[in-house]
Amino acid sequence: MTIEESPAYSDRYELALRLAAASHREQERKGGVVPYVTHPFHVSLILRHYGFAEDVCIAGLLHDVVEDQEVPLERIVEQFGPRVAEIVAALTERKKNPQGGKRPWAVRKREALEDLAQAPPEALAVKAADALHNVRCTLLDLDRLGDAVWGRFNSDALSIAGYYRRILQLARERLGPHPLVGELGGAVEELQREVAGVPDGS
Repeated sequence: MTIEESPAYSDRYELALRLAAASHREQERKGGVVPYVTHPFHVSLILRHYGFAEDVCIAGLLHDVVEDQEVPLERIVEQFGPRVAEIVAALTERKKNPQGGKRPWAVRKREALEDLAQAPPEALAVKAADALHNVRCTLLDLDRLGDAVWGRFNSDALSIAGYYRRILQLARERLGPHPLVGELGGAVEELQREVAGVPDGS
């Protein structure tokens, strides 16, 4: 494929960037300092770095807009097509119960892992990039701020590390020896070393 056949600019990608930025504009990352939109932007950059198709990179940009900002999945179908919507749907957790209350972290993550086991491989790629960015950000903050970082999460350090180990396992099963999986593996191993010294229930 020549440079002319694969332009650097894409109207679809630009529209996805705008939707992600607008949807997450008032949301912050855990800790309340960094704008949340840095996360989907970086997830998409990871996917682009590893040469995934534009649909997958767009799904990386939009993977949290339905779950966190209640953007209708139909809008994603209309603007970006059924393939992007399928990936986003596979990654969307049900955070609230029918009464509007917050569902337990452990229940949501168990369901998410069950869904990932049946999801398209492209969804596993987005989830691997998502996990890579989250793990690396956690490691960065642990280096800067110490174990107080764990207080911002909805579960304890050991459970969080175990969740990422399970994502890594699924990624290895579904994506094989892909370099993205290898990079995620290194990050998860580093997180595991950090967590080894954290007491249960931290």
